[in-house]
Amino acid sequence: MKKIVTILITAIVIGVTGYFAFVYYVPYSEGYRSGELIKFSRKGVVVKTWEGQISQGLSGTNVFSFSVEDGEKEIIEKMKEYQGQYIKVTYKERYATFFWLGDTKYFITEVNSEKSPIFRN
Repeated sequence: MKKIVTILITAIVIGVTGYFAFVYYVPYSEGYRSGELIKFSRKGVVVKTWEGQISQGLSGTNVFSFSVEDGEKEIIEKMKEYQGQYIKVTYKERYATFFWLGDTKYFITEVNSEKSPIFRN
């Protein structure tokens, strides 16, 4: 009986660990988005996460919501600097998210300032 319980507990621990590792390390998709950074804030009650939005249209009807992990200090500082500007982001989409990482499944891995295709000088 002890052997069965031990095997069962080991299988559950390996399964849960495998699930967390899969969700965290295996991206569902990777890509690029560009638009005007309209919101970037640190929010949450128990766990604070960095959340933002990019407007991808003139009237703000197409909004891309994203999260930034706490360990990405350089990206967080750039986002603060680029507030209200046109930017291009590289992101990875996960199958799911955990509450301590962010509200969305989209996580920014790189950000660059760009010239707006709408307002050209």
